[in-house]
Amino acid sequence: MNRQLAWITRGGAIALGAAAIAATMGVAKPASAQPAYGSYVGIGGSFGLTEGNTTVFNESRESAAVIAVRYNILELPISVRGQVLTLGSTTAIVPTVSYDLPLNWQTDAYIGAGIAFQNGGSDGDTSPIGNQTAFVIQPGVDYSLPYSRLVLFGNAIIAFDAYEEGGGTAASLQGGVGLRF
Repeated sequence: MNRQLAWITRGGAIALGAAAIAATMGVAKPASAQPAYGSYVGIGGSFGLTEGNTTVFNESRESAAVIAVRYNILELPISVRGQVLTLGSTTAIVPTVSYDLPLNWQTDAYIGAGIAFQNGGSDGDTSPIGNQTAFVIQPGVDYSLPYSRLVLFGNAIIAFDAYEEGGGTAASLQGGVGLRF
């Protein structure tokens, strides 16, 4: 009698488990990577890779502190980003709109486009991305640290016709840490 009761109990558990799996499979959607969740604000450093005219003007390669903001538009792989590169009397403000491509659950790569607004000029003040207003392309990566609200970010800014006297393209690398909100 105990064997029959054990057999019925096992059979009922197996049937219940199979019913739960079938119900879940009918409702569940396949998993897919999403862009690294959340918007963030962060700080870091910016390092200029290029320089303009240094023989007559002081359009040299510079470094700066960076303040970065990302606002992720939910349900779309689009983000609005902004970076402020500042050091001393020179500041560049770089708003961009980016297309985000998820690589895995914590990481997404992106490519953005926007404008770099500069307060530098012919008096020699230069930011890491030149000294005049310019169109920019911004490729980068965001990585959300698991089980935390921290994000590591890194990107490049390529500014076209960025030097007032020297002309040419400016490029810089930015990196830092952000806090998701």
